[in-house]
Amino acid sequence: RELLPPWLVIAAGLTGIMLLCVSTKDVPVAPFRTKYGIVLDAGSSCTILFIYQWTTTKGNKTGVIRECSSCLVQGLGISNYSDSPQNVEKSLESCLNWAQKEIPEEQHSQTPLYFGASASMRQLNLTHPTLPDGVLAALTVALKSSPFDFQRAQILSSPDKEAFNWVAVNYVLGNFFKYDWQGQLVPSGKGTAGVLSVGGTSAQLTAVVEEENQAPTEGVRLQLYGQTHSVYTRRCPCHGTDQLRSSLLSTLIQ
Repeated sequence: RELLPPWLVIAAGLTGIMLLCVSTKDVPVAPFRTKYGIVLDAGSSCTILFIYQWTTTKGNKTGVIRECSSCLVQGLGISNYSDSPQNVEKSLESCLNWAQKEIPEEQHSQTPLYFGASASMRQLNLTHPTLPDGVLAALTVALKSSPFDFQRAQILSSPDKEAFNWVAVNYVLGNFFKYDWQGQLVPSGKGTAGVLSVGGTSAQLTAVVEEENQAPTEGVRLQLYGQTHSVYTRRCPCHGTDQLRSSLLSTLIQ
């Protein structure tokens, strides 16, 4: 093998000595700022408070978040307070106090808070249209009095709720983005997964439909990590857990 020329070895050695002798100074790097958000998910049987956090870094104008922790609200599902909306605030008090301890106090006023109710409140809205208004009004008063930045309380439509389920599942599976060798966010290159959500009285299948003319009527367009997804939901009535339980009992009896 060939040896390096002596002059090159000497030059490299002198360069190394100079780099060691030159005084250096640490350049402060601003840390990524952590932000928080709160979502109250009100289902038919219970309500759960979720705390999420993220940094100011985004991937193609979409945040990268993670779930910090959660708190199960004691008591019944939110629709059960239709006859006594004044008790809604008391039921949320414990978890709201817990969230104040989990999130740094200086960030309370900057932490957005959302409340979303699903199937049970939609059903109540159909059978007793005036009752959900009283519950939502009581919720609004309770959440506005918290130190967090209350945004809104709403009854989610079925397409919106199923679209959120679809986003959550595909996000956890890593189907939207990945990190390259430089630590930058890039498209994952994966396809998206469909989601089957089974409720008490029906099941919903949510997926991306490539051909618009083949899509069902209930759909949502989402812009996530630089890509547009047309997400549609097919509802399957009478295919929920209630029907499954009845069918199982019938089989056992026979």
